[in-house]
Amino acid sequence: MTTADDYLAEGALVLGGGAALLLQLAHPAVGHAVARYSGFRRDPMRRLRHTLGYVYAIGLGTPEVAERAAAQVDRAHAGIPGTTDAEPQLWVAATLYEVGMRVHDALFAPLPEAVADEVYATSGRFGTSLQVPAALWPATRAEFAAYWERMLPSLEVGADAREVAAAILRPARGTVPWWVRAALPLGRLATAALLPDRIRDAYGFPRRLRRERAALALVRVLARVTPRRIRRLPSRLLLADSP
Repeated sequence: MTTADDYLAEGALVLGGGAALLLQLAHPAVGHAVARYSGFRRDPMRRLRHTLGYVYAIGLGTPEVAERAAAQVDRAHAGIPGTTDAEPQLWVAATLYEVGMRVHDALFAPLPEAVADEVYATSGRFGTSLQVPAALWPATRAEFAAYWERMLPSLEVGADAREVAAAILRPARGTVPWWVRAALPLGRLATAALLPDRIRDAYGFPRRLRRERAALALVRVLARVTPRRIRRLPSRLLLADSP
């Protein structure tokens, strides 16, 4: 049976990275901070490694590893307006949880209820390890679903969000390895499929539902035939490289 640690170490969840980031950018405070201060355009792979490293450290690392990872994020955010505000951090953590669960459900079977509850509780630490008060993370998955539905109408895809999204979905030459660039068409289809309709339309994704379903089906097959030890390799490597 899949455990919470199995879920948190699942490398296939990186498929949702684009959708999670685009949802984060649609929060005005997050979009502004990323557009003005982030290094996504110059080195998107570095930013991806840092994000995944933080997620793995918080979800799978020892308390000491998690504490050091949170301190590293705090140092990176120092002096950047809005990055230490609890509400935007809550939204970022929420996107990591919601999109991760959507990807898992699309590629594998839904998690057992007890495991889903454990994953949800652990996911709250993505925010509470920083400046999000524990009381701000919705207490139950049902309360989270209500929070998510309340937040969606407040999202706005402005110029900052579109500019950063373009740099991520179609990165400049020389900023990503060849194998990442080769996978980008598949990644763009998966990203569109995982976004709420209003947000995907605001980012200008064309309606290609058949291709999107085919992309998810292909990834589903690849994920299921790839041994779990291989799919967990990114988490092992990044945890080994934790500060």
